[in-house]
Amino acid sequence: MVEWTDFERDTIKDIFSRIKYDVVGPAAFARCLVVYPWTQRYFGGFGNLDNAAAIKGNPMVSKHGTTIIQGLDRAVKNMDDIENTYTELSVLHSEKLHVDPDNFKLLADCLTIVVAAQLGKEFTGEVQAAFQKFLAVVVSSLGRQYH
Repeated sequence: MVEWTDFERDTIKDIFSRIKYDVVGPAAFARCLVVYPWTQRYFGGFGNLDNAAAIKGNPMVSKHGTTIIQGLDRAVKNMDDIENTYTELSVLHSEKLHVDPDNFKLLADCLTIVVAAQLGKEFTGEVQAAFQKFLAVVVSSLGRQYH
């Protein structure tokens, strides 16, 4: 089990209370698909992913990005049991979708960049450390089924 300080808990809750899920999620997911084009192979049914403009304007990318952030909201609400919170998602991504678990880390990195851009100077080193710790726990939990 992960130990969270009061600062870390408060920081994570504050970040998620301030970001716009329907902006941050699509931006982070689109960034991942653009920066790491091999991640697109899991989204063949999403239509045109031929270039950055097509990806950013794709409504299915936007919808899935929002879904991702809503999924992270589940972790925020269950910070003491993220591993079990994501058991079903871990099984889905490993056994049915066969997603490379390294992609979760790539998406987490893109999300960090987007959140940092939105929060600006308020995204201090201490805030980033708490956010990345949170994302690392989520990534580990999603990848648990692979081990």
